[in-house]
Amino acid sequence: MPNYKLIYFNMRGRAEIIRYIFAYLDIKYEDHRIEQADWPEIKSNLAGKTELEQCQVDAIVDTLDDFMSRFPWAEKRQDIKNQIFKELLTCDAPPLLQNLDTYLGENEWLIGDSVTWADFYWEICSTTLLVFKSDLLDIHPRLVTLRKKVQSIPAIADWILRRPQTKL
Repeated sequence: MPNYKLIYFNMRGRAEIIRYIFAYLDIKYEDHRIEQADWPEIKSNLAGKTELEQCQVDAIVDTLDDFMSRFPWAEKRQDIKNQIFKELLTCDAPPLLQNLDTYLGENEWLIGDSVTWADFYWEICSTTLLVFKSDLLDIHPRLVTLRKKVQSIPAIADWILRRPQTKL
């Protein structure tokens, strides 16, 4: 049986729903709580090195998440699901990708001068989208380069090799 460790601030917050689910399912876990004052020491530079970069990371991730959330992943009627996927990938994705490409510009990473979790999230989202529209990034070579750069980080490359092979 797996051992779970929930790490969150010393408050209910967003982690409370997870605690409820663990309680309801009678799943044992370690409830590791951290104090707000200790957060700057704990958090990684993956969130951005400055407050401005952290805001930019959040904006990119939230933009990608908003888009990905529009897909009807659980839709049971395949014809409706296909229609909405097609619409999103052919009508809505192109301007989003163009804006992301413009934002990236000639930079190596989306924000700042080092990798952030926004770069990771871009790679994850784009990998999923390419399953449904393989030519989606054909006119965005810089976004393709960013994907490859993330995939070539040794720890990420190792994970990609070890993870279970699934369509999504």
